[in-house]
Amino acid sequence: MTAETTLPIFDTFNTILVLFVIAAFALTAVRLVKGPSYADRFVSIDMLTGLGVAACALTALAAGRSEFLDVAFALALIAFVATAAFAAFLERKVAATNRRLAQDSIRRPRMTPKGEVAQ
Repeated sequence: MTAETTLPIFDTFNTILVLFVIAAFALTAVRLVKGPSYADRFVSIDMLTGLGVAACALTALAAGRSEFLDVAFALALIAFVATAAFAAFLERKVAATNRRLAQDSIRRPRMTPKGEVAQ
């Protein structure tokens, strides 16, 4: 179906879906700004790319052109690769934090003000 031959119900349905995508985009943008952690921010960026894929699909439906689906597939692929890269980044960060905590937990002798080992 092309945009000229769609039924009015499809136009109404598409408009409602676009409003849902806009509302989700606004809520996700708030989470992106507020944070508080890297993981929260990255999940919101991942959600924004998912909303971009949905927007491309809705545009393809409204315009009756399949080229927008190619853009949606490319965006989804890029989002997947970015998610995998960020997961690797967080894994290294957690491993470094665990190593640092393990080194700090090694029992060190307490020293007196005179420089002697306290009992």
